[in-house]
Amino acid sequence: MNVYDSARMADVLAPVGYEPTGQADDADLIILNTCHIREKAAEKVYSELGRLRAQKDSRGAMIAVAGCVAQAEGEEILRRAPQVDLVVGPQTYHRLPELIDRAHAGKVIDTEFPAESKFDHLPDPRGTGPAAFLTVQEGCDKFCAFCVVPYTRGTEVSRPAADVIAEARRLAEGGVREITLLGQNVNAYHGADGGLAGLIRTIAGIDGIDRVRYTTSHPRDMDEALIAAHGEIPELMPFLHLPVQSGSDSVLAAMNRGHDADAYVRLVERLRAARPDIALSSDFIVGHPGESDADFEATLTLIRAVGYAQAYSFKYSARPGTPAAGRSDPVAEPVKAARLARLQDLVNDQQHVFNRRAVGALTPVLFERSGRRDAQAAGCSPFMQAVHVDCADAAQAQALIGEIVPVHVTTAHANSLGGRLDALVGAT
Repeated sequence: MNVYDSARMADVLAPVGYEPTGQADDADLIILNTCHIREKAAEKVYSELGRLRAQKDSRGAMIAVAGCVAQAEGEEILRRAPQVDLVVGPQTYHRLPELIDRAHAGKVIDTEFPAESKFDHLPDPRGTGPAAFLTVQEGCDKFCAFCVVPYTRGTEVSRPAADVIAEARRLAEGGVREITLLGQNVNAYHGADGGLAGLIRTIAGIDGIDRVRYTTSHPRDMDEALIAAHGEIPELMPFLHLPVQSGSDSVLAAMNRGHDADAYVRLVERLRAARPDIALSSDFIVGHPGESDADFEATLTLIRAVGYAQAYSFKYSARPGTPAAGRSDPVAEPVKAARLARLQDLVNDQQHVFNRRAVGALTPVLFERSGRRDAQAAGCSPFMQAVHVDCADAAQAQALIGEIVPVHVTTAHANSLGGRLDALVGAT
């Protein structure tokens, strides 16, 4: 979501003369677009602001803080970091040109939830390459006990289908071949007939769009139409991020997740019945207040039962204002650290096993960028695996970008695949 928002901020600022620079040292305006989901992420903002103080002193660069930390800590940011000129929340960045003008005269904070939709005031997206994000839904009504999103992003709002489809068409006209539909709770989308499944069908039918993905999902909103879509729409990629957070029913209840571990596993079974080759990723929190050793072992049991291609895992981080933050039964930090290490070892092993299964297969790769080495191109498999291939020369590597080309997978690593080309560039 922040990647999408950052790109749209650049779109908003382009008409008034701003363009992105590859080096912060060259910038006249520095915007930190922030996440408030964990304490560590929020504290990194203040660390970075301290580093930028010298640049402001030497160049006079304007510094802005945007996103969810801005929404949650507007006044605190200006108190702790007086070098900041502007604080803008995730729902008001469409006002950036006006806010920057005002900030030349004094500090500005704009973190309201406006009556108007920012999407009605954003310009057309500029070129993003062959893969792009497209926000279709924002906010969340689930109020998980650990989560700050409903307080920083607001309640669930779905964009009208006509607006989303029009943006998708513009992206396709600009050369985008893969669209990832975004939302804090994207499968709660209700702006189109048929919900998210109906929207996916329409976008998959747009000329030039070969791949569709969506993230992030809540298990409670995986309806039958969306499950069926995974087996019926070839453009919908066989990869789903489906956070569960814990495998313990008591912890899931304390988190206010609204489902138990068995319901999640049965949901996975229905998804795999619809699309047998679907790969799954998930989110896990270890050390939620009250989590016992038995609760943690239940999480490991669920991971072994499901089998994941990827996973994101974190130690519980108390967020101000959330119900879990007020509990009196925290898990000790050393215990959280030990549990996290065990969990990550397990999911890393599963990811490596999943990647090794690809060796010897021919997989279609959408090439998105140059690789780290000369004459190398990098792209993504249908299963969200990073794939690197060595080319004859830099010109061939550059010609691959934007193409979907079959690749023979030859090597598997922890987080990526290597392969060779057996097809002419542009053959697909």
